[in-house]
Parts: sequence; C-alpha cells; structure tokens
Amino acid sequence: MKKIAIILSLICGLTLVSCQGFLDISPSNQADSSTCITSEADAQVMMNGLMRKMTSSSYYGQNFMLFGDAKGGDFTIYTAGYTGSNMYYFAHTQTSNTYSGIWSQVYNCLLQANNIIVNIEELKKEGTTSSGLDNILGQAYTARALMFFDLVRVYGQPYNMNKSASGIAVVTEPVDAGAQLQRNTVEEVYTQILSDLNTAAPLLSKSKTVGYINYYANQAILGKVYMYMDNFSAAATAFANIIDSDLYSKEKLYKPEDWVASWTKQNGTESIFELAIYPSEGDLGGSSYGILFRRKDHGNSSAYGCFSASEYWHAIMDDNDVRWGVMDYDHMHGTEARSSWPVCCYKYSGNPSLAGDGKSTSTAVNIKVIRLSEVYLLAAECYCRTNNNAKAAELLNAIAERNPNYTPWTSATVSVDAVFNEYRRELLGEGKLFFEAIRQNRTIRFEDDAWGFGTTTNYRESAIDRTFFRTILPISQDEINANPGIQQNPGY
Repeated sequence: MKKIAIILSLICGLTLVSCQGFLDISPSNQADSSTCITSEADAQVMMNGLMRKMTSSSYYGQNFMLFGDAKGGDFTIYTAGYTGSNMYYFAHTQTSNTYSGIWSQVYNCLLQANNIIVNIEELKKEGTTSSGLDNILGQAYTARALMFFDLVRVYGQPYNMNKSASGIAVVTEPVDAGAQLQRNTVEEVYTQILSDLNTAAPLLSKSKTVGYINYYANQAILGKVYMYMDNFSAAATAFANIIDSDLYSKEKLYKPEDWVASWTKQNGTESIFELAIYPSEGDLGGSSYGILFRRKDHGNSSAYGCFSASEYWHAIMDDNDVRWGVMDYDHMHGTEARSSWPVCCYKYSGNPSLAGDGKSTSTAVNIKVIRLSEVYLLAAECYCRTNNNAKAAELLNAIAERNPNYTPWTSATVSVDAVFNEYRRELLGEGKLFFEAIRQNRTIRFEDDAWGFGTTTNYRESAIDRTFFRTILPISQDEINANPGIQQNPGY
C-alpha cells in the first residue's frame, strides 16, 4: 500500500505545524479528513497552509507550469537530459516520466481544501458565522475548483473535444482509505468546477491581498472554464466583472514603459491571483521555475540554459517590443547563430540582472497565476467569437501597444489568430501557451535540434495537435497498482 504524507501545513508566522500524521492511503486522491478547525483563526492558518502547498515543485512551483510552457512550441531545449527535456519531448509512459507528482500533489491540496470546506460548513451549522469565515470558505471552494480544472486539463481530453472522456476522480468529501474511486467524465468534472465557483463567488472579498484568492480571481477562473466549454458569452461576462471594476480598470494595466519593471515587484496592479514565495518559505532555489530559463551558470550552479525561446516565437516579435526587456542572450552554449537574439526568459528571475521581485533571493519570485493582461486577451478572444469585433480590437490594442511599431487593430482586422499571437508575446514563460493551443485545437510545432546536437525524439512528431494521445499524461503505474480499477488514458 502506498504511503503518502498528508500534512495539513498549518502555518503560524514561519512555523509549519501538522495536525495530521502519516496515513496509509490507496490511491493518492483519498484520505480521512481530521477535524482541525474550531475558529476563524484556525481556518486562516489552514488556508495559509493550502496556499503554501500550491507552490510545491510538483504544482505551481515548477512541473505544472512547465507542462504549459515546455509543450507549447514557443520554447525549445538546449539538449536532452536536462530538467524538463522529457516534458518537452512528451516522453511519457505509464512507468516512466509520468510526472505523477502533479497528480499526487494536487490531490494532496484538494484534501486540504475539502477539510477546510467541511469544517467551516460544520461551524456555520453550529452557529459560528463571520464575513472572514465566509471569505475563507469562498477561497477554499475557488481553490478546489482551480485544482479540479488544472487536473482535468492535464489528465483529461478537452471538454470541447470529448466531454464524455475520462477526467479525474471528483473528491469533495472525506472518504475511507480503502475506497476505490474511479474517474468521473470530463463533463462531470466541469459541472463540479462550475458549482464550486458559483458557490464561492458571493462569499469572497473584493479587496486584494497578495497570496490569496478574491472575487476577481474567482471570476477569472470562471471565465477560463467557460472558454474551455466554448461558452464565450458567459466567459465574456465573467471577464467583464473584472475589467469593469475599479480595482482592475484599464489604468491598472502596465504601461509599456513600466512592463519590464513589473517583474521586479510583488503584487503589482495587474496581479489578480499571485502565490507568494518567500526566501525562508517556499523558495525552491536551484529547483525554482526561473532557473530553467536562465543561461548556463547564471547566478546559480543549477542554471543550465535548459529552455530557450524558439524561432517560432522570435518570428512574431518586433525588434522594438518592450517585452524583449525580460529576455537575455545565451552566449554560454556556443553557436553564434543561436545567440544572435535574446532567447532566455527572465520573468521568474525578475529580469536579466537577477533582480528578483524585491526579496533577498532571485529565486523567491511570486507565481503570477492570473494577471490582468491575460484577462484582457481572453476577453478579446471571446468578443471575436461572439461578433463584437469593436470590443475585441479595443482590448487587444491595450496589450499590443507594448510593441511601439504595432498597427492598431480595428473591427475589420481583428481576429482570433491575432489575439492568440498577442497571447504568445505576452504570456511567454508563464505556463499558459500549451493549454490555450490545445483548447483552440491548434497545431503545435517544435523547433527540435535548435542547437545542432541531434536532439530529436521518437515520442512525438515535430508537429502535433490535440488528437495526439501524449498531450495528456498517463495515470502512473503506481496509481493503478493502488487502485486497479482506475481507467488508463487511451494510447498508454
């Protein structure tokens, strides 16, 4: 039987306190839930712990983000064998390179979200109520929805491709350790996601606190979920709740001259949901996400120049675009042709001078899960798809002006493709592109052997689309051994 440490990560200041020990559980998406919450203060400590667990290297700290960047076509690799190369090559089988830590860590987080929800709901039944308690409950519901959404995108086929396919096991309550839970359909998972988000929305604060979820983060996630369901009108409404608010008005978008510096700061005006990383808590050092994109040996012995921007990304960039300011040259790997333009992305190191985001290390950089620029671009796509091209052009131009040479988009020229290319320019290195390309059923092309070392792969072609079975991960053999009835993904 697989042994998993379910640590409920109670954080008081910088101290981690566990209120539940080690549990033998089978499989890793199940566990008994201990009653640890007796007050709003307890609930807040539990929420602190949940936010901290989401920064694990198996989740937003590295692997989940890498899933979105390494597979999207706008990055290539220096050579095989470095961190993430198997992700880039889609070298997944059910016994190797499964990245099963995503599965186990996200379910681990789900258990904590469930524990918060169950216990707060019980407190409310007993008569303990407060706006603070409601806000924490809304955060837990929203976090759970985000986790379901993240898991079903990694392990299930897209909703708008095959909503009847196997998704993930929807676990919303404590279950016996011996339970053999099976996968719900993709449609059932999305139904639960929408239920959680809609339950949470009226409970959430509309104020902004770094490291926590508010009403606007809830609406951003809701909008993205609706887009995966091809419900673009509903998605546009959710995004409008953000864009039309005082907290996230157009003035909060970074001006072109401020865009590069925004990466050296925490909780900027565009931040909607930002997971906090601190030098003494959550800083992954040489395993941090930003390290994978630095040039070799830059500021850390673990920096190997693993990932560099591909020619496909270079081809859509104007030479004067301000967003080059977070890119740097890689002269450490030899070939002059490959170093003739900046290929290394330093967003998650602050900038090429390793400024970080205002903390004492350049690896303790907050993770920007959702920011306003992405919401503008997603909303622009929604308006394109619902025949409101004037609004789409307005939102797209607000981001495109970061290239001083851009030609303003109009109702006649704006398109879904134009929005997608701007999304690529804006969101490089933020763990997004692959998910969007798959949702839109786009062909993804890879610049293999970019550095001339013969680095090609037998696991995928140089161009794929979402019909390729390895666009989703396998259920690992360990999970199947623990729960023999669980269904494997097709092709594995």
